Amino acid sequence: MTTIRESMERLEQQYLSPYAALSRDTRGRERQEELCDIRPEYQRDRDRILHCKSFRRLKHKTQVFLAPEGDHYRTRLTHTLEVAQIARTIARSLRLNESLAEAIALGHDLGHTPFGHSGEAILDKLCEDGFAHYRQSVRVVEVLEKDGRGLNLTWEVRDGILNHRTSGHPSTLEGSIVRLSDKIAYINHDIDDAIRARIFREEDLPAEYTDVLGHSVRERLNTMIHDIILNSRDKPEILMSAEREKAMKDLRSWMFEHVYSNSVAKEEEGKAQRMLKFLYQYYMEHTQDLPREYLELMEQRGEKKARIVCDYIAGMSDRYAIDMFEQLFVPKAWKAV
Repeated sequence: MTTIRESMERLEQQYLSPYAALSRDTRGRERQEELCDIRPEYQRDRDRILHCKSFRRLKHKTQVFLAPEGDHYRTRLTHTLEVAQIARTIARSLRLNESLAEAIALGHDLGHTPFGHSGEAILDKLCEDGFAHYRQSVRVVEVLEKDGRGLNLTWEVRDGILNHRTSGHPSTLEGSIVRLSDKIAYINHDIDDAIRARIFREEDLPAEYTDVLGHSVRERLNTMIHDIILNSRDKPEILMSAEREKAMKDLRSWMFEHVYSNSVAKEEEGKAQRMLKFLYQYYMEHTQDLPREYLELMEQRGEKKARIVCDYIAGMSDRYAIDMFEQLFVPKAWKAV
């Protein structure tokens, strides 16, 4: 009797583009598992990421604005969901594997630190082997989740997570979609958040970029997504037109100068970095205070102490890092018994 998974794999073969990554053709997992009777492999990966602890912690991790007052600023979780939505739209329109694109998108920032890129920068300085969130995201799914067993994801999903950075070269078109969707999402939602924070107005964006891409977040999203779809249809690569790609890259550079380095957005960055430095130094000196599963990683896998300490701190939410700092370094009020 044909299983539901086999029927879905057959539909993929009949309907998807010849350039799509078919679920049945995956390079597989590091540890072989029995196939699911309902879900193709990439859908299975998507579900594993969605249900893991690291994914849930993203809701309390900074995107750009540290500890913003207000419910409508993006977090690392809402950023991830926006990337997934954009990636799914593009993948579906190009008849590529939507489940693979979504799995990569949902997993691409699992290794991000508390306090956004400022947290990443300080851990990169402190850790003897360096630190980068894209490598840490792969480490989360290969090692850290499930008490050291990892999620055992397919090779294609792990490749897409590793190569979502600007300089990355994904091996699948679905991975290339996520790489661009990440840029499209954060450029536009960071503009939206910066306008909400009154760092600038929509009218302050350079006309040389907005005349090409659009004069609102909605217009720019529509323009960029349509441009990728129209330039990539029935082609073995994911492309943007030269004019719009240049405008997007230049707008991204403008954002680095006016938002990501802006004093309003970065007002608390120094405090956050010093706090993570104190936590790193404390756990390097008091390794025995790490949770049991991290100690077991050192014992069973022979991992370096600095690597494990970075793993623990990188996995913290903003709130948990602050709580641990207060617990370890802020004096408690004395009360008579």
